[in-house]
Amino acid sequence: MTVIQGPLTGITIVDLTRILSGPYATMLLSELGARVIKVEEPGKGDDARAYGPFIQGRPCYFNSINRNKESIALDLRKEEDRSIFDSLLANADVLTENFRPGVMEKLGYDWNQIHTRFPKIIFASVSGYGQTGPESRKPGYDMVLQGVTGMMSITGEADGEPCRTGISIADVGTGLFTAVAISSALLHRERTGESTRIDMAMFDCMLSIMETPISRYLMTGEIATRMGSFHPAIMPFEAFATQDSHITLACGNDKIFKQFCAAIHREDLAKNPDFASNLSRVENRNALRTEIGKELAGATTAQWTSRLEMLGIPVGPINNVAQAVDHPQVAARNMLVETLDPLLGPLRVVGSPFKMSAFSDSTTRKLAPELDEDRDRLIAEFHRPST
Repeated sequence: MTVIQGPLTGITIVDLTRILSGPYATMLLSELGARVIKVEEPGKGDDARAYGPFIQGRPCYFNSINRNKESIALDLRKEEDRSIFDSLLANADVLTENFRPGVMEKLGYDWNQIHTRFPKIIFASVSGYGQTGPESRKPGYDMVLQGVTGMMSITGEADGEPCRTGISIADVGTGLFTAVAISSALLHRERTGESTRIDMAMFDCMLSIMETPISRYLMTGEIATRMGSFHPAIMPFEAFATQDSHITLACGNDKIFKQFCAAIHREDLAKNPDFASNLSRVENRNALRTEIGKELAGATTAQWTSRLEMLGIPVGPINNVAQAVDHPQVAARNMLVETLDPLLGPLRVVGSPFKMSAFSDSTTRKLAPELDEDRDRLIAEFHRPST
């Protein structure tokens, strides 16, 4: 087993989460050194084990977000399995779960019961709408949350249909927030000795991600709409067609805009009062976009990116996924690492974004576990049945 060394080395997480938001959070924590023991439903396991794509029967989706973990299958309705689960909790620092609110209470493992029996445990719950409020018992699914919180209303072309983001942003975003909350709770416990109940709602996390359009509405009454690649408050800050594809251009201030105008030999644009300031450029967006578009259509994406990058102007191609992972920065930053599958051999997965001077960034990871793969070893390590 590849052991990741990091600031959370020595921390043990008992993980009841499944599918994406919770497993993504605990995968991130494993990248920081935490030991993650994944507790799954016997015979079935995490629902994500059934999600494709599959290569020779191997679940690629599940493997990508459950690497570095151990698996044990337990039915918490059975006394023998509850005894094993209790043994895990007695040695754990964190318990994570993403059942609907009320399920853990029915199982006899809600916060009050856990805190009484295992007072050092940090208890993190992830749900669609949180543990409180009129919607708390509703199920939480990524696309539903993208719709409810307004994300889909601002994603896509102006004249197009509501559109979800290209990734499961509600799940992944909630996973990120949950990892931050758990890390902070561990620091709080280190300082004070006090354990913490963490209540993470996908709804709340999406509202936090929507901070800018919500703030604009609260301050101005303006309701954001779909704008394609446009930025509502900065211009030019969007995608433009070139001779052969598209580039993204981000002129975040007047100085960069003037440099850009000089680079495309259109100094007249920077001198035009309609485009002299960012505010005037936003107000006259369509006219400026037309002028810039005519110039950029005259050369290829590679030509423009080479020319503009030399001048320090923020620009880039719109890569597909294959082009993105082949970018030289990926190898330089160790952002693709290997897991060794006994059937398929070495498989590449996305590496860790955590680069810390005190810890090495390994080029390999442990493959996601088979269901119940670590049962015997975990029982031998933790469980001492009463006699």
